[in-house]
Amino acid sequence: MTSRRTFLKGTLFGSATALLPAAEAAGTSGSGPVLRLPAPTGPYPLGVRTVHLVDPSRTDPWVGGARELMLTVLYPARSAHGFPRAPQLTPAEAREFAGLAPHIHPGLPRPGTVDWGAVLTHGRVGAPPLPGRRPVLVYSPGGGDSRTLGTTLAEDLASHGRVVVLVDHPGDASQVELPTGMRTTVLIGPPDPVTFRTMVDTRIADLRLVLDRLGDLPLAPVVDSCRIGMYGHSAGGTAVVYAARDDRRVGAVANLEGYLDPYPKPTGFDRPLLLFRTDGFDGAARIESSWAGLPGRRGLLPDANHWAFTDYGSLVPRLQASGLVPATARTALVGAGDPAATLARVRRRVGAFFARRLP
Repeated sequence: MTSRRTFLKGTLFGSATALLPAAEAAGTSGSGPVLRLPAPTGPYPLGVRTVHLVDPSRTDPWVGGARELMLTVLYPARSAHGFPRAPQLTPAEAREFAGLAPHIHPGLPRPGTVDWGAVLTHGRVGAPPLPGRRPVLVYSPGGGDSRTLGTTLAEDLASHGRVVVLVDHPGDASQVELPTGMRTTVLIGPPDPVTFRTMVDTRIADLRLVLDRLGDLPLAPVVDSCRIGMYGHSAGGTAVVYAARDDRRVGAVANLEGYLDPYPKPTGFDRPLLLFRTDGFDGAARIESSWAGLPGRRGLLPDANHWAFTDYGSLVPRLQASGLVPATARTALVGAGDPAATLARVRRRVGAFFARRLP
């Protein structure tokens, strides 16, 4: 599910800034509110590392060449003392996101009003991992979103003793900085069915690459490859279900409001499955139709909308309170409910699901 985006040829959209006014493309520094992500609730401090993966066996469907991925790996740390907190976005990503955000999600602040580069995570760069082998959860973000927008939920899951791997899917991610350069989204507006299928096919292959390379990650000694879960939001929710359907390495899956109709319905899915949606999403009828008859536990998030599962759930209400986002945009993105209560429900439901299935 790609949330009001359409496909533009990669040759046209080689840089998102080519489609934006010069002032917007340059928007960086902001004098607005200092945005903070909610602290995780678990007992462990967090370490964080980034990983670059290359799959020379696959051609990138959007720009050609070998397929590249960027990962953020969050993990329980033995100690966080003396290690710096990681920013949510690199400086280059923050500049790109400032220009792209109001075009991807109308109503988000215009460039120059928010310092997106100042948002810090709770992960400490390079902190030593807590000894012991731990379950690993792999996350796929929504269509057009970067992995960084899943930080809040991922940090909470990791703070309770798991390794969490956030996967960027270059080409449909809003922006991702690779060692080879910046990649920006080729999507803007509703995708046609062929484009959506290409996006999900690519994500499934990306996720399987991550599973194949878990043993090569810097934190491989603390990863328990016998306890692997996946979760995803929107198009990421679609991708994780179909990636896990035929991959016995995955022991449990949580789908956060992702359609399950681009392929034959996975009615034979035989592992624990959480199907979690909001009550405000305008695609609810299609969601329910695509989930009908599937096994698994159901969850409904009240007074919420589609992006309440992401960091927008906490950031957008703060921006509205500062006068930078209108109430209509806030409701369309994350709903009108209390953000703290909504976040607590998401954390509790997803955390409890994986705690039962991958203890």
